[in-house]
Order: sequence, then C-alpha cells, then structure tokens
Amino acid sequence: MAGSRSFTDYVRNTFDNQFWAIADEYLRENINPLDMKLFKVHKAGEPEIIDVLVEHVWVEDLPEMRIQFDVAISVTFEIPEADYHYDGSEEKRIWLMVRCRGDLSCNLDDFEIFEVSDYTGKNRAKNPLDDSLVPYIQYEKLDEVATSFLEGYYPEALKITQSKQDPVWVNPEILIERLGLTLKTQRIREDASVFGQIYFVDTEAEMYDSKTESDMSMHIDGKTIIVDPKIYLLRNLGSVNNTIIHECVHWVKHRKVFELERLYNTSASHISCEVTGGAISTLSRKSTEWMEKQANQLTPRIQMPAEPFRIKAKQYVAKFMQESNARHVVDVMEKVITALEVSFGVSRQAAKIRLVELGFEEAIGTYTYLDGHYVKPHGFRKGSIKISQTFSLSAQDAAVERFINPKLRELTDDGDYLFVDNHFVYNSPLYVERDKNGRLDLTGYARSHMDECCLVFDMRITSKVDNIYHTTCFLNREPSDITFGIKFHNGFENAPQERQIQMRKKIQAEELDIRKQMTDDPEQCMDLLLGWRKMNYTDLGLEIDRDPKTISRTVKGDTKPKVETAALICFGLNLPPIISMKLMEVLDCKLNPMKYPDHQWINEALYMKYPEPIWAVREYLEPYGVVI
Repeated sequence: MAGSRSFTDYVRNTFDNQFWAIADEYLRENINPLDMKLFKVHKAGEPEIIDVLVEHVWVEDLPEMRIQFDVAISVTFEIPEADYHYDGSEEKRIWLMVRCRGDLSCNLDDFEIFEVSDYTGKNRAKNPLDDSLVPYIQYEKLDEVATSFLEGYYPEALKITQSKQDPVWVNPEILIERLGLTLKTQRIREDASVFGQIYFVDTEAEMYDSKTESDMSMHIDGKTIIVDPKIYLLRNLGSVNNTIIHECVHWVKHRKVFELERLYNTSASHISCEVTGGAISTLSRKSTEWMEKQANQLTPRIQMPAEPFRIKAKQYVAKFMQESNARHVVDVMEKVITALEVSFGVSRQAAKIRLVELGFEEAIGTYTYLDGHYVKPHGFRKGSIKISQTFSLSAQDAAVERFINPKLRELTDDGDYLFVDNHFVYNSPLYVERDKNGRLDLTGYARSHMDECCLVFDMRITSKVDNIYHTTCFLNREPSDITFGIKFHNGFENAPQERQIQMRKKIQAEELDIRKQMTDDPEQCMDLLLGWRKMNYTDLGLEIDRDPKTISRTVKGDTKPKVETAALICFGLNLPPIISMKLMEVLDCKLNPMKYPDHQWINEALYMKYPEPIWAVREYLEPYGVVI
C-alpha cells in the first residue's frame, strides 16, 4: 500500500518556480520599502526574496477532471541598507493567496495562476476536496449529493410515481452506458474475495482463469468495470446491482484521487472492492478508507433516493395495511421491505436499512435471524432505543447475561420475565399468550409495544469491522461473519402497565403461599403441587411420558431420580422458579451449574421456559446437547 498522497506536497514540489516568480512580481509591483517601518535599516534598498514557502492548499472540485486551488504562500524577503555608511539588513514576511487551476487529465500541464492577492485566511471553496483529492461530504449532505448524482446521470429515478405505479429504479447497465463505461464479467481471484474492480486506464492485469485454474495476464481497457461472475451465484440481484453502482460512484467521485496517485505512481490502474466491503488498491490507506466510506454511503442513496423511496414506502404501508386489516405498521413491515426490495432492485437488508435512515423505525424489528430462525417482526415507541440497542438476543447470550449480570438475574429469578421468541418479556397476559400448539408467544400488543414490556440490551461488534460499517451491521443481523457482544442495559426503565403489574403480584403471592407450604418431605410436596395444578400421578405421567408408578416410587424415595427426571417433573407441572428449585432440592437433585454445563442449561430453562409445554422446553435445550 502506498503512503498517503498529498496534493499540497505535489504543488509545493512541482510549481515552486512559478510561486517564486509570482512572489517576485508581486513584490516589485506592490511593496515599496520606503513606506515600511524599519528598525535596523536607515535607508531601504531594493528588497530581495530569501524564501517562498507553500503553507497550505485548498482544493475546489470542478466539472470533469478540472480543479481550482488556492495556495497560501509565505514570502520572506530581505531589505538591505542602501546608505553605504551603514552595514545591515532587515527581514520581512508577507502572506499571499495565489489562485490556480488546471486539469488532472493532462497531469496539470495546463497549470495557470489567475489571481494573486493578500492572504485573508478565508477559503472560498464551495465543493472542497481534501489533500488526497477525496471530496468532503458531510453526513447530512449525503442525500443532497446522491440527488445531484442522479440529476446528472439518471434524473428519471427522482420521479415520484403514483401508488399503483412502480418507481423508476436505477438500472446499473443503463447508468454504466451513460457514464461511458464498460461492464465485463471475469473471474478475478480464485477464492472470489474480490467481487468488483474499476479500471481507470488501459493496463495488463492478473486475472484468474477457470479453465487452467491459474492466474493469467490479460489486457483491460480503461473505463472498465470488472465483476466476478461468481457474485451472481453467491449473492442476490440487489447486491450485484449495488456492486456495479458502487464502482460507478468511484468513477464519478474519485477519479481525481486516482489521477493524483498517477502523478506519483504511473503504474496505478484500478481500485478493487473485496467481498468484506473494503477496498484494496495502490492508493493510500487514508484515501481508500474515505473513498470506501463515501461509496458505501452514497450507493444505497442513489439506488433508493430519499423522496421517491419515502413516498413509495408510505404507499406500500397503506396498501398492505388495508389489504390485511392490520392495526400496526410493524404487522406489514416485512411485506413493505420485500416490495421495496423488488421495486428498487436492491437487497432486502439495504431496503431495511434505508427505511430506518428515513425514519421508519418499525423496520428495525424485522429480519433478525437468531437461533436458526427469523424473529417475528416487532415495533416500539419511536426513539425508545438506539441503533446499537436491541430487544432480541440469542438463547446463549440470554443465558450468559443472566449468569454474569446480577441486575438481570434479579429481574428474572422470580419469574417476572420469561424468555419468549428471543426476548425477555414481562410475564403478563397482555404480553404473553399461547399459540395453537401451546407454546408461549408474544401477543400482538407486545410486538407493537416492545419498549413497554421487554428488556433492552446494548450491542457491540466484537469482530474486526471498520467503524464506518457499524450502523449497517447493527441493523443487519442476518447470518454473517459479524459477531456481537450483548450486554444488559441496566439503565433502561421497563414500564409494564400498572394493571399488569398488579396481576403479576397477585400470581406471585399465590406462588409464594404454595412455596411456604412446602416441607422437606417429597410426598407432601408432590401432593401439594398436584392438588395446586389439579392433576394426579396419571395426568403427570401422560404429560411427561413416564409411568405414573415410576414417578410415585421416585417421590417415595424407592429410586433416586436423575437431575433430568426431576427437572422433567417440574416442567410437567409448569412450576415457577421459586417452587421448582425447592422441589429439586427435596428430591435430592440440586443443580450445580458451575460444575456441570448441562445443569446450567436445565437451570436456565427452569427459570425462563417453565410455562412452556414439554416439547418446547426440549426444543430449547436440544441445540446445547441437553436431553430431559
């Protein structure tokens, strides 16, 4: 990787003679030493320049490959003593602003200085470039820049269409043609680690040849985008479109960076974009990082321009809510995302992320993949959580957090919160119900009011990912190489409705009363609990698929039960933690989670899954190799 390329250094080293000449001319025409206040010289002679230094350069982006740049120079000159009776001199320094322009396509051979004035410290660049000639684009200006891009190359994509009309999507093949580029498919690397490259100039490049299974040298014309054909097999159409338009952004916005590199290194020819979302090239690391950040931010905004996308999203929301008689936006958000994905030719996750950027926070709770399944869509009060926070976590993250976080353990030990569909939800009928198979599920109300009934967790990315991708990664919780650390957000004040709290307290009081009645006699405990649940040994045997007589002998102490069997009895009776832990102890099957990993998961299930049917508990434990 090359070192950081500096346009200031290039100007300083290349146009030094011109700046000396302009400084000399300026002194002769504008500086009269006789008018200057001198301290060491009695009679001023002709000033002589000692040094001219380029102090700073401000670059302004102009159309095509032209640039205009203001150069602040300091001019140090000496005023000699003109009276031969004295021997001495005095140094003075002035600062000048030298306004220049030129065309990078001809290596600035047409460089010219068109204005020289006193330096005022003010930069007049309206479209500034940094010292590597990467455009300065403020985050809040990204949509404005994307709109300008479309106005220049694909204005029809900005058209607002009626509800029954499809939007005008940005066809990458048409965009390439309008930019005067060529698209070519060619294997680039054997491992498909590079999915796209843009070549700015003619070059001989190393490409992978599938026939010979080796690298080969081939000629590639300038203005060519190379896409590995494997991307069409490994990724969806939306991602392919994104790749091509991403390269088009590099062509429009970053050719000047490339040409600066060419001024230093004539062998530079292209930028390569890796499947991980980064870039590799002969350009400097600083330039590469900024260019990739801008291309990644601008591409989806070009594919999904703000106003047409926002209006079409609202149209789809209204359409699907009317068709399905939905009460909440979150109920139709998956359909909305799918429709936008097709209409704009983007990936599902790109559509989701764009919706969130444009204020549709209901999209945050969609397409979250955990524990081998998609979590059902859910919504919450606008602004109630940050992008880096979540209501959804895996069973393993939930168990780890309960183990290491006393505050979370305190909230969940008494059964106030259950782990349902990858959420810690308040245990109340308003928020928890049974589906047709008897499994616990969140109610429709809960899914639309997650901030009211579910605990919040902070996310942090633990795998190596550049900061510029963090927001995307937080929203994109599909299967990927990105790994997250989950931590309970202690400061979040969960606020279930007062009536639900009162109902929960009533249930807790009943459970506590039963617990107080339990002795250390297993038979007394079982008779009490069976009576409480209005069951007998036969009912329990059918529930847990065990011979009632075997259960009876276990309770009487004729046979010592395994921990798994004792836990099975607790699940068959749907015993809350305060009671199941006492029964496990009475049956001499006390759990030891610190010593036995299986006990850790059984313990977790007894706290988090006790109201569930046996088959659902077994399904929860199966991924961890625990059988009851």
